[in-house]
Amino acid sequence: MERFMMFNDRPIDSFLVMQLSDLAQTLARDRRWTVEFAAHSGVHLAKQTIYVSQFWDVYPLLEKEQAMKSDVVLRMIGTHRHTDIAVVRTFRQTAEAQPLSKLLKQLFSFAEDLRLETICERERPGLKRWFRARRRLYRQYFAQQWQANRTRGALTDQFLAAMYLRLTTDSPLDDVPLAPMADEAGQARLEALWPQFFDVSSTAETARWTLAIVELVGDVLSNDMVNNYTSLPIVDDDEDERKTTLQDLKRTDPLENRDTSNDSTNSEVHRQVLSTWHRETSRTGGNVLRFELERGTRTGMLGDGARPGEDGDQALAIVQGTSRPTNRNEYGPEAQASFDDHPPAGSGALYGEANRQAELVLLPSPPPSPIHLQQYRTKQTTVAPYRKRLVRVMEQWLEHQRSAWRTNLPAGRLRKQLIPFFTDERPRLFYKKGEPARRFDAVFGLLVDCSASMHDKIEETKTGLVLCHEALKTLRVPHAIVGFWEDANEATASRQPNYMQIAVSFRQSLEPSSGPAIMQLEPREDNRDGLAIRWMTEQLLRRSETQKVLLVFSDGEPAAYGYEQNGIIDTHEAVAEARRHGIEVVNLFLGRGADDESTRRTIENIYGRFRVFVPHVSELTDRLIPLLKTWLQKSL
Repeated sequence: MERFMMFNDRPIDSFLVMQLSDLAQTLARDRRWTVEFAAHSGVHLAKQTIYVSQFWDVYPLLEKEQAMKSDVVLRMIGTHRHTDIAVVRTFRQTAEAQPLSKLLKQLFSFAEDLRLETICERERPGLKRWFRARRRLYRQYFAQQWQANRTRGALTDQFLAAMYLRLTTDSPLDDVPLAPMADEAGQARLEALWPQFFDVSSTAETARWTLAIVELVGDVLSNDMVNNYTSLPIVDDDEDERKTTLQDLKRTDPLENRDTSNDSTNSEVHRQVLSTWHRETSRTGGNVLRFELERGTRTGMLGDGARPGEDGDQALAIVQGTSRPTNRNEYGPEAQASFDDHPPAGSGALYGEANRQAELVLLPSPPPSPIHLQQYRTKQTTVAPYRKRLVRVMEQWLEHQRSAWRTNLPAGRLRKQLIPFFTDERPRLFYKKGEPARRFDAVFGLLVDCSASMHDKIEETKTGLVLCHEALKTLRVPHAIVGFWEDANEATASRQPNYMQIAVSFRQSLEPSSGPAIMQLEPREDNRDGLAIRWMTEQLLRRSETQKVLLVFSDGEPAAYGYEQNGIIDTHEAVAEARRHGIEVVNLFLGRGADDESTRRTIENIYGRFRVFVPHVSELTDRLIPLLKTWLQKSL
């Protein structure tokens, strides 16, 4: 699916993300570690996630790569192995009780990072160039910030910038004033105290040094910092968020006024029902609109009483039951049965960690309508010349293989020409007839991206699918054609339904009546490519054929719920897993995005050299013929 919106209007360099992920997993010697981008660098030990700072995005490519890699090394070798987590958490609690809490936490973070950089350089001397680039970029930035904060009068921000410049200086002549706002005695004490940083050897000593520095300048810095340049390296979900309990959700606030109405007249009561129906909330029996009153008058009118809760309630629901297909999707009883027959893929992450909450729903295609039958016959006529050409070439090649004689062999049938017996030192006088006719020992799996961005390409894609189906059916090669998409309206953090519409199954692919169901494939919503590739790989591995080919028809990068950043990596890993099992995975990239350099690079990063760019979808049939010919010949 093409991505129309990007976080911070900055595209994600998939190749760089894969480099950072590989670096983190190599240093940790654990494939479960992941890399994500965040405002500041840090590490989440429970989630096994390293956060790379987006601060480096604005720099040139080489410097950005070096700085981001230094983030990964610093967190994996430094913070993960040499930082005392208990000290960091204790320091956080101490700092939050101080008036200069931002200064305390950011100064401690920079000081601890500088201590860890020395350790990383000592353990991995080959990485010194990354940390030199990191410090150089930070020094350039804080030199500008020192001037800017001095002009704005942000004294605390100016102090932090000056402290970083002092701690990272290589020249004794670099004497940026630390606290020009302090008196001479205070400046003298500060000048004597800050060099003690170079003697710290643990996280606890860094914390004590930071507290001493901030205590010394606390009298002259009246306000805390304005900007957030960094954050504490240990990321914890529970530290900064207030826990919400069940009683908080069920709390009922009293009315601010306690007056009552004594009007006992039996006036007629009129009730009016206000419809709250909307296209996005068209589920039956589940839309509840309630209000909490804080002001009002107590009357003698009785309400409708308590209403029993239902598992379909959406508003203010505390626990919701097992989700089911809604009427809006109208996928029929087959989809309903598939919810019961196929457990969520999230149980055990069978299809990759990024798809832990994804739920597979198989949709067998219903009988085609007369309109679909007519459309299919039209496309059959369109692709007939291509199909005949491919079938004729393959049959001629098979006949040549069957009838060709192999001569000049050391054993076999004796041929009539015996002259080499007298002229050659080691004559080869035998021949063998061609081998008996063989059939193609191959199976094909065709995955079709049914995301919304395929709306202008789906018809030409169907033409290519009809060509593949008709040619393979004529040559008696089993295959399957499956469209895949994710329901964006139903997707949540705990469940992402992914539909696999089986237009042609392996079992029915060679039947004369198969094929018209291809016309039922339509553009839907999102696409989770890694999940679909893993599922099709699973189906192909159950087949006994020697040559296994997986074709992916798509028009862009994968995009689904929570899949924007790790979707590229997950798809790349799914492709690599399929190839390790001997399956040839090839991407057919469709549409105008093939002319975009960044998009081409992303697709190449995912599929390697096994990708075919088709800028004009009308050229798809011409590109498919040589591909099918090559794979069929390899199957013999």
